[in-house]
Amino acid sequence: MSEEKKCSGNCESCASKGKENCALEACLGRIRHKIVVMSGKGGVGKSTVAANLACALALSGYRVGLLDADVHGPSIPGMLHLENLQLEASGSGRILPPEAAGIKVMSIGFLLEHADDPVVWRGPMKIGVLQQLFTEVEWGELDYMVIDCPPGTGDEPLTICQMVKDSGSAVIVTTPQKIASSDVSKSVNFCRQMQFPVTGLIENMSSFVCPKCGEITEIFSSGGGEKLAASYGIAFLGKLPIDPEVCRGGDEGKPFAYHRADTPVGKAFAAAVEKIEQVLA
Repeated sequence: MSEEKKCSGNCESCASKGKENCALEACLGRIRHKIVVMSGKGGVGKSTVAANLACALALSGYRVGLLDADVHGPSIPGMLHLENLQLEASGSGRILPPEAAGIKVMSIGFLLEHADDPVVWRGPMKIGVLQQLFTEVEWGELDYMVIDCPPGTGDEPLTICQMVKDSGSAVIVTTPQKIASSDVSKSVNFCRQMQFPVTGLIENMSSFVCPKCGEITEIFSSGGGEKLAASYGIAFLGKLPIDPEVCRGGDEGKPFAYHRADTPVGKAFAAAVEKIEQVLA
């Protein structure tokens, strides 16, 4: 990977592209793969998937960053037990991203005085802040950056996909039931309209495995995600079963894929990473 571009703010590239765009290009040039985790609806466990995918990638030996792009509902700090941090700056004046479970992390949540403070911003303000989360953070060189977007196809996913379009791709999260798959298909069509590659689709909350007897119960039916992936001709990255420990781990700030990698869910995340590697190879 090339060395970081140095820019005084008055270079030829700045003159043609603008100082902010030049800085963004320099930052993104040091990150090999950008994986945008998205979904057409809320409640599918998208942030949980994003955090655990980042941890599983780090466990595979990669240099990984995790960017929480959910401006109005940042949940990544709590999932990684990074609340109430005092951010520090590097020698260059950029923010040093906190680290947890082997990954560098940045979220608008770190910049709020109180965790329950609302962010009341319109589109232009959000777009500017999202760009700053790239350019004013000392990400360094990364193999993967996992970007957790809010649900839907609004300002944040649109802005992120436009920023990382040259080396980015989407991982779309759904749950098995038909109504969820119908909403999530909007994310696939969004990516197609944006000409943004889709690495694959993950079916979360696929089934419940009883921790006592091992019986499998398909709470939300089964196979909706796999059928959706097949209908659009995109890779199916796997099914993630329901495990109460995943929820507990998120509440306690202990990402499941890092602390319980030997469990069925932990192995499912590792298998998803292997498929992501294959698609992006």
